Amino acid sequence: MTSGNNGASTPEDDDPFGYLYADGQANGAQPPSGGGGYGYPGSVNRNRAVGQRQYGQPAQVQQTAAYGQASQQQGVYGQPNAHYAAPETLPGGGAPTAPQQPAYSGGGGRRGPNTKGLLIGAIAVVAAVVIGIGVAMMNDNSKNDKAGGGSSTPSTSQSSKPSQSASSSASAELPKTDAKDLQLGGTAAKASDVQGAQAADGTYVGNLNNVGSSVTWTIDNIAEAGDYTVFATYSVPGQDQSMTLLVNGTPSGRKFNLSNFAHAADGDFTKGWTKTFAWTTLKKGPNTLTLTCQAGDKCNVLLDQLWVKKGQVKS
Repeated sequence: MTSGNNGASTPEDDDPFGYLYADGQANGAQPPSGGGGYGYPGSVNRNRAVGQRQYGQPAQVQQTAAYGQASQQQGVYGQPNAHYAAPETLPGGGAPTAPQQPAYSGGGGRRGPNTKGLLIGAIAVVAAVVIGIGVAMMNDNSKNDKAGGGSSTPSTSQSSKPSQSASSSASAELPKTDAKDLQLGGTAAKASDVQGAQAADGTYVGNLNNVGSSVTWTIDNIAEAGDYTVFATYSVPGQDQSMTLLVNGTPSGRKFNLSNFAHAADGDFTKGWTKTFAWTTLKKGPNTLTLTCQAGDKCNVLLDQLWVKKGQVKS
Protein backbone atom coordinates (compact mmCIF):
# COMPACT_ATOMS: atom_id res chain seq x y z
CA MET A 1 0.00 0.00 0.00
CA THR A 2 1.35 3.37 -0.91
CA SER A 3 0.68 6.78 0.48
CA GLY A 4 -2.22 8.66 -0.93
CA ASN A 5 -5.04 6.66 -2.53
CA ASN A 6 -4.49 2.94 -3.07
CA GLY A 7 -7.68 2.36 -4.95
CA ALA A 8 -10.30 2.15 -2.22
CA SER A 9 -12.26 5.34 -1.75
CA THR A 10 -13.55 4.58 1.73
CA PRO A 11 -12.43 6.93 4.57
CA GLU A 12 -10.80 4.16 6.56
CA ASP A 13 -8.54 3.34 3.59
CA ASP A 14 -7.35 6.87 2.99
CA ASP A 15 -4.08 8.02 4.41
CA PRO A 16 -4.85 11.37 6.00
CA PHE A 17 -1.17 12.30 5.93
CA GLY A 18 -0.60 11.34 2.26
CA TYR A 19 -0.26 14.95 1.20
CA LEU A 20 2.96 15.08 3.21
CA TYR A 21 4.75 12.56 1.01
CA ALA A 22 5.96 12.86 -2.59
CA ASP A 23 4.10 9.79 -3.81
CA GLY A 24 0.95 10.97 -2.10
CA GLN A 25 1.20 14.32 -3.68
CA ALA A 26 1.77 12.53 -7.09
CA ASN A 27 -1.46 10.67 -6.51
CA GLY A 28 -3.29 13.94 -5.95
CA ALA A 29 -3.49 13.98 -2.09
CA GLN A 30 -4.44 17.43 -0.83
CA PRO A 31 -4.16 18.91 2.61
CA PRO A 32 -7.47 19.68 4.18
CA SER A 33 -8.79 23.16 3.66
CA GLY A 34 -9.65 25.35 6.69
CA GLY A 35 -6.84 24.25 8.98
CA GLY A 36 -7.53 20.50 8.93
CA GLY A 37 -9.88 18.24 10.78
CA TYR A 38 -9.34 15.52 13.26
CA GLY A 39 -5.99 13.94 12.86
CA TYR A 40 -4.48 16.77 10.86
CA PRO A 41 -1.78 19.00 12.17
CA GLY A 42 -3.86 22.12 11.54
CA SER A 43 -6.53 20.86 13.96
CA VAL A 44 -4.31 20.99 17.03
CA ASN A 45 -5.06 23.81 19.50
CA ARG A 46 -1.64 25.03 20.36
CA ASN A 47 -0.86 26.38 23.84
CA ARG A 48 0.06 30.02 24.15
CA ALA A 49 2.69 31.61 26.30
CA VAL A 50 1.55 33.37 29.45
CA GLY A 51 0.46 36.94 28.72
CA GLN A 52 -0.29 36.41 25.03
CA ARG A 53 -4.01 35.98 25.52
CA GLN A 54 -5.84 39.30 25.19
CA TYR A 55 -9.14 39.54 26.95
CA GLY A 56 -12.02 41.72 25.96
CA GLN A 57 -11.35 41.35 22.16
CA PRO A 58 -14.17 40.15 19.84
CA ALA A 59 -13.94 36.54 18.95
CA GLN A 60 -13.30 35.55 15.35
CA VAL A 61 -14.78 32.25 14.49
CA GLN A 62 -13.68 30.14 11.63
CA GLN A 63 -14.96 26.92 10.29
CA THR A 64 -12.82 23.85 10.69
CA ALA A 65 -13.65 20.82 8.71
CA ALA A 66 -12.11 17.47 8.60
CA TYR A 67 -13.03 14.28 7.05
CA GLY A 68 -15.53 12.47 9.21
CA GLN A 69 -15.66 15.38 11.77
CA ALA A 70 -18.31 18.01 12.31
CA SER A 71 -17.35 21.62 11.94
CA GLN A 72 -16.57 23.54 15.16
CA GLN A 73 -15.84 27.09 16.16
CA GLN A 74 -12.35 28.04 17.19
CA GLY A 75 -10.88 31.41 17.95
CA VAL A 76 -8.04 32.76 15.96
CA TYR A 77 -4.70 32.13 17.57
CA GLY A 78 -3.88 34.96 19.95
CA GLN A 79 -7.58 35.95 20.29
CA PRO A 80 -9.92 34.92 23.10
CA ASN A 81 -12.31 32.10 22.54
CA ALA A 82 -15.96 33.13 22.77
CA HIS A 83 -16.63 30.05 24.92
CA TYR A 84 -13.76 30.74 27.30
CA ALA A 85 -13.94 33.07 30.30
CA ALA A 86 -10.95 33.80 32.53
CA PRO A 87 -11.42 32.78 36.19
CA GLU A 88 -10.98 36.38 37.32
CA THR A 89 -13.99 37.51 35.23
CA LEU A 90 -16.39 35.10 36.95
CA PRO A 91 -18.46 36.28 39.96
CA GLY A 92 -16.50 35.82 43.17
CA GLY A 93 -13.59 34.36 41.26
CA GLY A 94 -11.35 37.41 41.02
CA ALA A 95 -7.68 36.80 41.45
CA PRO A 96 -6.00 38.50 44.35
CA THR A 97 -4.44 41.83 43.48
CA ALA A 98 -1.52 41.49 45.90
CA PRO A 99 0.68 38.52 46.80
CA GLN A 100 -0.33 36.76 50.00
CA GLN A 101 2.11 36.75 52.90
CA PRO A 102 3.06 33.23 53.88
CA ALA A 103 2.40 32.25 57.46
CA TYR A 104 5.30 32.61 59.88
CA SER A 105 7.18 29.36 60.08
CA GLY A 106 9.84 30.39 62.56
CA GLY A 107 12.57 30.78 59.96
CA GLY A 108 13.74 33.13 57.22
CA GLY A 109 13.83 36.90 57.48
CA ARG A 110 10.16 37.56 58.28
CA ARG A 111 9.17 38.85 61.74
CA GLY A 112 7.05 36.64 63.95
CA PRO A 113 4.49 37.62 66.59
CA ASN A 114 5.36 40.53 68.90
CA THR A 115 6.33 38.35 71.90
CA LYS A 116 8.34 41.17 73.46
CA GLY A 117 5.24 43.34 73.76
CA LEU A 118 3.30 40.44 75.31
CA LEU A 119 6.10 39.85 77.85
CA ILE A 120 6.19 43.53 78.86
CA GLY A 121 2.42 43.51 79.34
CA ALA A 122 2.58 40.41 81.56
CA ILE A 123 5.33 41.95 83.71
CA ALA A 124 3.28 45.13 84.12
CA VAL A 125 0.28 43.11 85.31
CA VAL A 126 2.38 41.18 87.86
CA ALA A 127 3.95 44.42 89.14
CA ALA A 128 0.52 46.01 89.59
CA VAL A 129 -0.67 42.99 91.61
CA VAL A 130 2.44 43.06 93.86
CA ILE A 131 2.05 46.81 94.49
CA GLY A 132 -1.62 46.34 95.35
CA ILE A 133 -0.79 43.60 97.87
CA GLY A 134 1.93 45.78 99.45
CA VAL A 135 -0.43 48.74 99.83
CA ALA A 136 -3.09 46.51 101.40
CA MET A 137 -0.57 45.10 103.91
CA MET A 138 0.66 48.58 104.82
CA ASN A 139 -2.89 49.78 105.42
CA ASP A 140 -3.61 46.73 107.57
CA ASN A 141 -0.46 47.29 109.67
CA SER A 142 -1.39 50.94 110.10
CA LYS A 143 -4.82 49.94 111.39
CA ASN A 144 -3.26 47.45 113.81
CA ASP A 145 -0.84 50.09 115.09
CA LYS A 146 -3.68 52.52 115.75
CA ALA A 147 -5.71 49.85 117.51
CA GLY A 148 -2.75 48.68 119.64
CA GLY A 149 -1.44 52.16 120.47
CA GLY A 150 1.73 52.04 118.35
CA SER A 151 4.28 49.77 116.79
CA SER A 152 5.01 46.46 118.49
CA THR A 153 8.72 46.85 117.68
CA PRO A 154 10.58 49.27 119.99
CA SER A 155 12.82 51.92 118.46
CA THR A 156 16.57 51.98 119.00
CA SER A 157 16.26 54.56 121.74
CA GLN A 158 13.53 52.55 123.46
CA SER A 159 15.53 49.35 123.42
CA SER A 160 18.83 50.91 124.55
CA LYS A 161 17.48 53.14 127.32
CA PRO A 162 14.88 52.37 130.01
CA SER A 163 11.67 54.32 129.64
CA GLN A 164 10.61 56.85 132.24
CA SER A 165 7.72 54.66 133.36
CA ALA A 166 10.05 51.68 133.83
CA SER A 167 12.44 53.82 135.90
CA SER A 168 9.58 55.11 138.03
CA SER A 169 8.34 51.56 138.55
CA ALA A 170 11.80 50.42 139.67
CA SER A 171 12.06 53.39 141.99
CA ALA A 172 8.64 52.65 143.48
CA GLU A 173 9.73 49.10 144.28
CA LEU A 174 12.83 50.25 146.19
CA PRO A 175 12.34 50.39 149.95
CA LYS A 176 11.98 53.29 152.33
CA THR A 177 12.51 52.85 156.08
CA ASP A 178 12.31 54.69 159.39
CA ALA A 179 15.64 55.09 161.17
CA LYS A 180 14.11 53.70 164.38
CA ASP A 181 13.60 50.35 162.59
CA LEU A 182 17.28 50.00 161.64
CA GLN A 183 20.09 48.21 163.45
CA LEU A 184 21.62 50.67 165.93
CA GLY A 185 25.28 50.66 167.02
CA GLY A 186 27.37 52.45 169.65
CA THR A 187 25.46 55.04 171.64
CA ALA A 188 22.73 55.53 169.00
CA ALA A 189 19.25 55.60 170.59
CA LYS A 190 15.60 56.23 169.71
CA ALA A 191 13.88 59.44 170.80
CA SER A 192 10.74 61.46 170.03
CA ASP A 193 10.94 64.63 172.14
CA VAL A 194 11.80 66.89 169.18
CA GLN A 195 8.78 67.59 167.01
CA GLY A 196 8.82 67.41 163.23
CA ALA A 197 10.02 63.87 162.49
CA GLN A 198 8.09 62.09 159.73
CA ALA A 199 8.69 58.57 161.02
CA ALA A 200 5.84 56.68 162.69
CA ASP A 201 4.96 58.14 166.10
CA GLY A 202 7.52 60.90 165.41
CA THR A 203 10.32 58.59 166.58
CA TYR A 204 13.86 59.24 165.35
CA VAL A 205 17.43 58.13 166.19
CA GLY A 206 19.73 60.48 168.12
CA ASN A 207 22.79 60.41 170.31
CA LEU A 208 24.99 59.66 167.28
CA ASN A 209 27.64 62.25 168.23
CA ASN A 210 30.13 59.63 169.43
CA VAL A 211 32.75 57.70 167.42
CA GLY A 212 31.42 54.25 166.62
CA SER A 213 27.75 55.16 166.79
CA SER A 214 25.80 54.04 163.69
CA VAL A 215 22.61 52.89 161.99
CA THR A 216 22.75 49.91 159.58
CA TRP A 217 20.16 49.13 156.88
CA THR A 218 20.20 45.84 154.92
CA ILE A 219 18.38 45.99 151.56
CA ASP A 220 17.44 42.63 150.05
CA ASN A 221 15.65 43.51 146.79
CA ILE A 222 18.12 45.35 144.52
CA ALA A 223 17.13 44.00 141.08
CA GLU A 224 20.26 44.98 139.15
CA ALA A 225 23.70 46.41 139.77
CA GLY A 226 24.32 50.06 138.93
CA ASP A 227 24.15 53.63 140.18
CA TYR A 228 21.75 54.49 142.99
CA THR A 229 20.99 57.50 145.18
CA VAL A 230 20.66 57.26 148.99
CA PHE A 231 18.29 59.84 150.58
CA ALA A 232 17.84 60.80 154.24
CA THR A 233 15.64 63.18 156.28
CA TYR A 234 17.31 64.63 159.39
CA SER A 235 17.68 67.67 161.63
CA VAL A 236 20.81 69.58 162.75
CA PRO A 237 21.03 72.37 165.40
CA GLY A 238 21.92 75.21 163.05
CA GLN A 239 25.40 73.90 162.22
CA ASP A 240 26.59 71.75 159.27
CA GLN A 241 27.30 68.10 160.09
CA SER A 242 28.68 65.07 158.17
CA MET A 243 29.01 61.32 158.69
CA THR A 244 30.63 58.37 156.90
CA LEU A 245 28.53 56.20 154.54
CA LEU A 246 29.61 52.57 154.24
CA VAL A 247 28.31 50.52 151.31
CA ASN A 248 28.69 46.79 151.92
CA GLY A 249 31.33 47.66 154.56
CA THR A 250 33.34 49.98 152.28
CA PRO A 251 33.41 53.81 152.54
CA SER A 252 31.61 55.38 149.59
CA GLY A 253 34.51 57.85 149.05
CA ARG A 254 32.77 61.03 150.18
CA LYS A 255 31.25 62.14 153.47
CA PHE A 256 27.51 62.00 153.79
CA ASN A 257 26.59 65.72 153.73
CA LEU A 258 24.25 66.75 156.62
CA SER A 259 24.40 70.53 156.24
CA ASN A 260 21.97 73.06 157.72
CA PHE A 261 19.91 73.39 154.54
CA ALA A 262 16.88 74.50 156.58
CA HIS A 263 18.83 77.49 157.93
CA ALA A 264 17.75 76.73 161.47
CA ALA A 265 18.97 78.89 164.36
CA ASP A 266 21.83 77.65 166.41
CA GLY A 267 20.65 74.87 168.72
CA ASP A 268 17.10 74.73 167.31
CA PHE A 269 16.51 71.11 166.16
CA THR A 270 12.81 71.77 165.71
CA LYS A 271 13.46 74.13 162.77
CA GLY A 272 16.37 72.10 161.39
CA TRP A 273 14.46 69.25 159.68
CA THR A 274 15.61 68.89 156.03
CA LYS A 275 16.69 66.39 153.36
CA THR A 276 19.99 65.29 151.79
CA PHE A 277 21.30 62.64 149.34
CA ALA A 278 24.49 60.89 148.17
CA TRP A 279 25.26 58.95 144.94
CA THR A 280 26.65 55.44 145.27
CA THR A 281 26.89 52.07 143.50
CA LEU A 282 24.98 48.97 144.58
CA LYS A 283 25.23 45.34 143.49
CA LYS A 284 22.41 43.04 142.49
CA GLY A 285 20.74 41.33 145.45
CA PRO A 286 21.35 42.22 149.14
CA ASN A 287 23.27 45.39 150.04
CA THR A 288 24.19 46.91 153.42
CA LEU A 289 24.18 50.67 154.03
CA THR A 290 25.70 52.08 157.24
CA LEU A 291 25.82 55.66 158.52
CA THR A 292 28.55 55.78 161.15
CA CYS A 293 30.33 58.41 163.14
CA GLN A 294 34.06 58.08 162.62
CA ALA A 295 37.01 60.16 163.76
CA GLY A 296 36.83 63.66 162.32
CA ASP A 297 33.09 63.45 161.58
CA LYS A 298 30.51 65.84 163.03
CA CYS A 299 27.58 63.69 164.11
CA ASN A 300 25.22 65.93 166.15
CA VAL A 301 22.27 64.74 164.04
CA LEU A 302 18.70 63.52 164.56
CA LEU A 303 18.15 60.80 161.86
CA ASP A 304 14.53 60.36 160.71
CA GLN A 305 14.17 58.21 157.50
CA LEU A 306 16.27 56.55 154.73
CA TRP A 307 15.38 55.43 151.14
CA VAL A 308 17.05 54.71 147.79
CA LYS A 309 16.29 55.48 144.14
CA LYS A 310 17.78 54.00 140.97
CA GLY A 311 20.26 56.20 139.09
CA GLN A 312 21.96 59.44 140.03
CA VAL A 313 19.02 61.72 140.82
CA LYS A 314 18.45 64.68 143.13
CA SER A 315 14.90 64.22 144.28
